[in-house]
Amino acid sequence: MSNTPVIGVLALQGDVREHLIALAAADAVARPVRRPEELAEVDGLVIPGGESTTISKLAVLFGLMEPLRARVRSGLPVYGTCAGLIMLADKILDPRSGQETIGGIDMIVRRNAFGRQNESFEAAVDVTGVEGDPVEGVFIRAPWVESVGAETEVLAEHEGHIVAVRQGNALATSFHPELTGDHRLHALFVDMVRANKVAESL
Repeated sequence: MSNTPVIGVLALQGDVREHLIALAAADAVARPVRRPEELAEVDGLVIPGGESTTISKLAVLFGLMEPLRARVRSGLPVYGTCAGLIMLADKILDPRSGQETIGGIDMIVRRNAFGRQNESFEAAVDVTGVEGDPVEGVFIRAPWVESVGAETEVLAEHEGHIVAVRQGNALATSFHPELTGDHRLHALFVDMVRANKVAESL
């Protein structure tokens, strides 16, 4: 049981419950995170979708932005979906006024790149590191990654646009795997967290 990672879901906005369910299905202890002291107790963190500007403002309001940046810089495994991908970007092409990011992945992202809410869609996505059939990606006002730095690995593309990346302990997807019942991406992230726990204990 000791190697069962405790993974938080940033519970400021977005589909928190679905991520908690997916993480539990992938053999993690999952709990919501709203305060710095809760962040301090987790081995990994998921940043869900929602509205990236709102998440940014709420993170500042709840006193979480600086603790989040500090933990991600120190190597906390983190997985961002949709708006979470934007939050992990070092740079946004078209930020709203006052919008901040946590950073952690050397990439430039474009918000709402695939269109507005009524242009949401599902697509099969081949993701490096996920075995078996393609992942069914749910794209809702989804961003895409315009460009990545040398340290950032591109894991998936859709129609020529980057939609999944990894840099070290940070993973991000433009789409929502938590809405499909396919927990393989969450399992990949749980494995990342577990490996990091082992590395830290050595």
